[in-house]
Amino acid sequence: MKIGMNYRNWGPHATRQNLVDCAHIADRSSLDSVWVNDHIGFPKGDWDNEYGIPDDMGMIVDPYAVMAFLGAVTSRINFGSAVIIGPYRPPLPTAKWLQSIQILSNDRMLFGVGPGYLTEEFAALGVSKSKRGKLTDELLDMLHLAFSEETVESNGQELVLMTQAKRPPFFIGGGPSIAIPRAIKRGDGWMPVSILPSELKPLVDDMQIQAVDAGRGKLEVVAMKTLPLDDLNIAIELAQGYQDAGATHLVHTQGYDSPEQYKELVDIVCKEIRPAVQ
Repeated sequence: MKIGMNYRNWGPHATRQNLVDCAHIADRSSLDSVWVNDHIGFPKGDWDNEYGIPDDMGMIVDPYAVMAFLGAVTSRINFGSAVIIGPYRPPLPTAKWLQSIQILSNDRMLFGVGPGYLTEEFAALGVSKSKRGKLTDELLDMLHLAFSEETVESNGQELVLMTQAKRPPFFIGGGPSIAIPRAIKRGDGWMPVSILPSELKPLVDDMQIQAVDAGRGKLEVVAMKTLPLDDLNIAIELAQGYQDAGATHLVHTQGYDSPEQYKELVDIVCKEIRPAVQ
């Protein structure tokens, strides 16, 4: 099982120097990947923050810019989006972004994508939230074409894009009832968030059966979870539980306020957690 960590591209911590320092820490470690977040911005004043998102996440550096940045300041580590909100971005420019990042990073991008949920962001963008599933599927369809065909058609116009770029894996975020069918049809794996191993295992087992029946073969499972690093025995047991549940990639997500703190967390994950799941 591969091991990754979040890379905080939001809040007052997300300065250029801190992002450079944390990128170097991750690149010099034995982590397999780091993962960034996506939002546009949050409303001012009271709003329906149903998931308890930190207010300072509204101060976010665009994930495409950050992944291009990571491609430039690192040389080894893979980096992914957890997740890009598909309906926020038009398909054709998104295809160009992904192809460009892949070329500039030597194919180190991992593309996590989901349909989104924040009503106010959809409103600000003039995008119908009720069509988010359809828009996500249309985005994925365009991306598949852009990475496999010489030309793509958009609004009746054919264009030649960067056909030499390698397609990144597409990991689908969201609840199992919607994300798993989308992953089987249009993705390379599923990204469950904070689902405990005991609940995850039957979902993964069923997904893999469906994927094989659909002719896809087994899919990846990128599990996102905050491990209790203050109790290593429990953290290791939990990580092993994800491995047993069928996760192919476990991403530890935890807040931090400085490169020094980030290095402490990276060291614990690499020296204590990683050996237990190899």
